[in-house]
Amino acid sequence: MTRIFLTHNRSALRHYFGERAYQILTSLGEVRYHDSDDETTHEDIIREAHDCDILVSFRVPPIDARLMHALPRLSAVCRVAVDIRNIDLGYANRHGILVTRATAGFAAAVSEWIVGAMINLARHIDAASQTYRNGGTPAPQMGRELRGAALGIIGYGTIGQYLARLASAFGMQLLIHDPYTTIPDAAGVRQVSLETVLEQSDFVVCLAPANAETANLINLARLRQMRASAYFINASRAELVNEDDLLQALDSGIIAGAALDVGSATDQMPPPRLAQHPKVIATPHIGGLTPEAAEHQAMDSVRQVQALLAGQVPECSVNAEYAVRARDRFGLLLPQ
Repeated sequence: MTRIFLTHNRSALRHYFGERAYQILTSLGEVRYHDSDDETTHEDIIREAHDCDILVSFRVPPIDARLMHALPRLSAVCRVAVDIRNIDLGYANRHGILVTRATAGFAAAVSEWIVGAMINLARHIDAASQTYRNGGTPAPQMGRELRGAALGIIGYGTIGQYLARLASAFGMQLLIHDPYTTIPDAAGVRQVSLETVLEQSDFVVCLAPANAETANLINLARLRQMRASAYFINASRAELVNEDDLLQALDSGIIAGAALDVGSATDQMPPPRLAQHPKVIATPHIGGLTPEAAEHQAMDSVRQVQALLAGQVPECSVNAEYAVRARDRFGLLLPQ
């Protein structure tokens, strides 16, 4: 019988995998997970999954070379997300371990979070609510409508495109920067340079992927290009933003405020020095945390396990040409 181990702890299993996907997975083999409220560690996996064939991987802990080396039967790692940077792909390639990823099922969830953040920032909702909760009476502040405001989107992938549709419904003007995508001409939509996005937007939303090219994409020089009345929103990854520079821009009034769902703290959460800032709305990396989004990616992983057990290379495999251990374990016909 195939042995499958989910690296999720109890909370992660409940929130990021779900009961339906878990029950289907249990019909495919012997399934275990880290049955604890504590965050899963490498030592937990080595102890509890020493004889597993497949890892279904949450974002923590990283699936590094030491961990994979300690699991001699490991033949496949199915990542329940698009981002596979927590997996040592080089080691997996050298040792024939198949790596798969999920498709993006969180475009609606993250886009709706961004719209909520824009409304919150523009109407000062969080600041007023906090004053009331502290026993005070907030002074009314003039807000602004999303209608007619300019939304700059950096990165026009799955989320960026969904967000653009929502923003268009609000009557926003769209400024899109993505050097790897050509956007058809449409009313209220312009494909522009990064400088134009920063200079002309009322809200700047960072949705570019995290890679070497985008590291520290948003720094003090770029923040200085923004309007003093504009807001910066990061729903991508911490690596794209120089957090010290963002803090300086907030303190000195270079920008009006920010909304952050990601950052350099544990598990990609915003760090306290930014999350506690009076001009910041921060959430603990929950932009994509909805039942619909979680189940979409969990079911991708279930289908990948089903394909392996049927002797098929799963969709969204990233290194099938190297996966000789998976080939031998599951009888796969690998691409040449």
